[in-house]
Amino acid sequence: MGGFGNFAISFSVISILSGCMTLYGFGMGTGGPAVMLWGWAGVGLMVLFVGMALAEVTSAYPTSGALYYMADRLGGRSWGWYTGWLNLLGLLGAIAGIDYGAALFTGAFLNLQFGLVPTPGSTFLVFLCILLLHATLNLFGVRLVSVLNSISVWWHLAGVAIIVGALAIIPDRHQSPSFVFTEFVNDTGWQNPLYVAAIGLLLAQYTFSGYDASAHLSEETSNASVSAARGIVRAIWVSWIAGFALLAGLTFAIQDYEGARDSATGVPPAQILIDALGADGATALLLVVIVAQLFCGNAEVAAASRMVFAFSRDNALPGSALWRRVSSRTRTPVPAVWLSVAVAAVLALPSLYSATAYGAVTAINVIGITPAYAIPIYLKLRAGNRFEPGPWTLGRWSRPIGWIAVVWVAVVTVLFCLPQSHPVTADSMNYAVIALAVVLVLATVWWFVARRSYSTPQAYGTARERSEISDSIV
Repeated sequence: MGGFGNFAISFSVISILSGCMTLYGFGMGTGGPAVMLWGWAGVGLMVLFVGMALAEVTSAYPTSGALYYMADRLGGRSWGWYTGWLNLLGLLGAIAGIDYGAALFTGAFLNLQFGLVPTPGSTFLVFLCILLLHATLNLFGVRLVSVLNSISVWWHLAGVAIIVGALAIIPDRHQSPSFVFTEFVNDTGWQNPLYVAAIGLLLAQYTFSGYDASAHLSEETSNASVSAARGIVRAIWVSWIAGFALLAGLTFAIQDYEGARDSATGVPPAQILIDALGADGATALLLVVIVAQLFCGNAEVAAASRMVFAFSRDNALPGSALWRRVSSRTRTPVPAVWLSVAVAAVLALPSLYSATAYGAVTAINVIGITPAYAIPIYLKLRAGNRFEPGPWTLGRWSRPIGWIAVVWVAVVTVLFCLPQSHPVTADSMNYAVIALAVVLVLATVWWFVARRSYSTPQAYGTARERSEISDSIV
């Protein structure tokens, strides 16, 4: 991959047409328009700090292992071990969240076009088909993945422009600015508005995840010590701007707030498009969104499978000898691809019997992957002058930006372990915290089994020398 291809994979994984659209209905009841718009602005800024701090560490350690390799180099074997397990949980949760979201929108399209009523069973079947599609595409090698991600960038940007433009021009009536930026809606059952607003930040924080994909693909990227770092930061700020425009466009175009939330399509943004643009216009734009979500899921499978491969290369997973196998023809880690989609399917199984399961799946992504971002940043801060930066560095801003990033991650990790609705029942509980506990227990047990064989690759030379080698290869 070149620099644009590396940026494209993180931008595709962030995918504002996936995260913003699939969790828009969740946001309508957890704070409403005010939390969605202002939450996006605030969370985006905080994530930019996290991304810049992570990019600096990525520049020093551009490897497929990414976060866990960084933690190992800066903090030791056990730091790397637990960072890797958290990162893996987040990446697999992201596949489940993205592809299940695409299945929800596909169900809305089929309802609009053919009158088929989505059910949990039919949605899960579509979800499995999408997982199979993404596994198949990823078996053809990284060049196809890179081409699809490059197309994805322009598809996302053009798609947002078309959707926002259509919603601004075509409807006869729009909501007022006061409604869009100040209307607060609470349908969670909790009475504390601050608690509700905090939970509502999940929409933005879930969308702003996965940008470590640039780091995971660094061993397949030219001049990775610079390109991967730039890819992370660019993917965040471009998504920040485009996502705000998308959320504002959707919210201004709402014709019937309660009607959208209770839509027969099962997807509130689809109903907003139908009410504002008519059935034909909504159908066309739903296709734009679904294709964008398919691009996003494909990129996430690529990133997650590279993490499985790298972690298995270091004997950190049960069955590592199988998962680290690479196709001699395409150089793709085929078993790692299949494992990634299989675990994602298991994570989404509760959606068959729980209406709130999708929110928990997205929370799994956040509480798994977000702490994994902060650990290398914290260890870099702890290392002080022992950390040798690569060619992409924050200079004197490194420490303040790093501490802001670490504190923010600590806050959101706690937030998204909390119950999202009241009263808390077996159907409505946030099982993300259970998934986190299971992974930590499994990681601890397996540590005592595999710690003697677990060994991360040795870094070749200094960060500067690695950069020079990369430059000479290019």
